[in-house]
Amino acid sequence: MPVSVVVGTQWGDEGKAKIIDLLAESHQVVARYQGGHNAGHTVVVGDQKYALQLVPSGVFYSHVMPVIGNGVVVDLPTLFNEIDTLESRGVSCSRLKVSSLAHLIFPWHQAHDALSESSLGDQKIGTTLKGIGPAYADKSRRVGIRAGDVRDAGRFKKLVRARALDEQKILAALGGEQLNVDQIVEKFVALGKRLEPYVADTVNLLHQALGRKENLLLEGAQATFLDIDHGTYPFVTSSNPTAGGACAGSGLGPRDITRIVGIAKAYTTRVGSGPFPSELLGDLGEKIVDIGHEFGTVTGRRRRPGWLDLVMLRHAVRLNSLTEIALTKLDVLDTFSTVRVCVGYEVDGTELHGYPDDAQVLAKVVPQYVDLEGWNCSIRQVRSFADLPPQAKALIELVEQHVGVPVSIIGVGPERNECVVRR
Repeated sequence: MPVSVVVGTQWGDEGKAKIIDLLAESHQVVARYQGGHNAGHTVVVGDQKYALQLVPSGVFYSHVMPVIGNGVVVDLPTLFNEIDTLESRGVSCSRLKVSSLAHLIFPWHQAHDALSESSLGDQKIGTTLKGIGPAYADKSRRVGIRAGDVRDAGRFKKLVRARALDEQKILAALGGEQLNVDQIVEKFVALGKRLEPYVADTVNLLHQALGRKENLLLEGAQATFLDIDHGTYPFVTSSNPTAGGACAGSGLGPRDITRIVGIAKAYTTRVGSGPFPSELLGDLGEKIVDIGHEFGTVTGRRRRPGWLDLVMLRHAVRLNSLTEIALTKLDVLDTFSTVRVCVGYEVDGTELHGYPDDAQVLAKVVPQYVDLEGWNCSIRQVRSFADLPPQAKALIELVEQHVGVPVSIIGVGPERNECVVRR
């Protein structure tokens, strides 16, 4: 299977990094294809926990080339802080490649993010204020600065100064804080010099790897229902985390992709604002948050919990052409006497035949549930599907029945080896 894609099927935080880490062992390249440092991936290796924001999860394998693809927006201070942290803990980042076509984030992007969010009042999107949206906006406006620009230090310095001076005027007109242009230029010239050895023509690198018959793994950040086109707009991210975005964000073609793994938690969470049909607001929700440690890797924000929603999961299967599902964090439900699963939506007493295309309609749906008996025992030692409790198997079978693709991997604990892999 030369090219595999791993994509989140909910609102993010599904445990993608663990599955990517599991799959990376049989791949030679792991590439991020979109998003920025607003998304955190947590990998547990033995007694060590690593929080990644930009560096691809395959960095923990010495045979893997980690790639930050052209669809990613890169915050250089965050990237180098992450590299320094990993290397101080014995994880080499010397194999890391950053696409020359990836756009860079600058302080004015974060300033615009903060101004925009504060102006929305009660209608806040819930952005992480990392400058991701404004950086993608500059990319679309064709005024962005790319990683490849650092290879000509003199030109890069002029580009940063010109953009900083332009943005200083705009921010002043909007009532924002003034930029220290000289300080920004000095800082980013130094960062650009440090970035230069990592910059590469990653599109050709990936195709050369394909030519050598190597296995490539493409990882997305965020998830399907945060997609700028297909998510619960406007409560979405600024890029395309869906599998289609993997091609645009890596430079590989659709026919190169042979496997698309959708990651879903055995329940659902989301961060920030937006509709959430299966949300749990009481003690059961708090129980999920406590057991599942549902707090953002990057922001520390509490995630909103809810039951597994098979209407949205079925829609994610369609949007991404999923070949299979990895169901994570099944162990979080070990102590629940009843496990609820949303299998349908009603609006004003009428059944909906599909996931609504309007967030306002989604906010009004009444979820239709199936109640399953809980298994009331720990499954963290289970490594075979046959050894799962019958009640846990019933949940897996219900998922497969409703979404139409197999559940190939089941997460039964946080560590990298705590998985059931079905052959």
